[in-house]
Amino acid sequence: MRPAMLIRLALLALLVAFIVTPETFAPVFQPFTKNGAPAIYTQTSLLSLTLSHLAIVAVATVAATLFSVGLAIIVTRPFGVEFLPLSRSIANIGQTFPPVAVLALAVPMFGFGPIPTLIALFLYGLLPIFENALTGLTNLPGNVSEAARGVGMTGRQRLTQVEFPLALPVILAGVRLSVVISLATATIGSTVAAKTLGEVIIAGLLSNNTAFVLQGGLVVGVLALLIHDAFVMFERSIARRTGRLY
Repeated sequence: MRPAMLIRLALLALLVAFIVTPETFAPVFQPFTKNGAPAIYTQTSLLSLTLSHLAIVAVATVAATLFSVGLAIIVTRPFGVEFLPLSRSIANIGQTFPPVAVLALAVPMFGFGPIPTLIALFLYGLLPIFENALTGLTNLPGNVSEAARGVGMTGRQRLTQVEFPLALPVILAGVRLSVVISLATATIGSTVAAKTLGEVIIAGLLSNNTAFVLQGGLVVGVLALLIHDAFVMFERSIARRTGRLY
């Protein structure tokens, strides 16, 4: 087994151990506390916060992926080419309005809880997935597309059996970027009562407890690293199967 894989497995084991039994790691974080403050955040279970954080990111990413890939498919068909400028404007909405602004606009309409955070993450994740899907679907080898037409494939068959499988590694790269961004951005959801790891970070900032801030930040950072690497391996595996290794 390669050293890089061993490091990832060790990080995963440490992460699981920490979120399941955080009290075990109290001596590690004790030096970062002041005036006898607790070293481990216990207001809410770290395990439940982590699972809730991942669930919010997963739901927002799946929704953004379905919307963005669907939009990219439409504008790469002959009947939808004219909608490309409009689709780019839609995908750019999330980058135009910062997540904090989206939360501020969504809370009056949907109230406190996870929904404003889901909306913010959905909008913020559109652009990287859409642009990668567009790139993947428009930069296919010309001879492959011509061969598919030559054997009599319909437009739907070309899309599902040729174009989409070949574009999938590039699309997944966009999903990976969106997930990593969302993992970090989701922490602000705790400001509107969404259950995320931002709760630990905010508690640390309010109480001037660096240990709490480190705990929330490290869990989010390690999650982002592990999920990023898992996506990279998955992308390369699919790319090898399709002959488009990059």
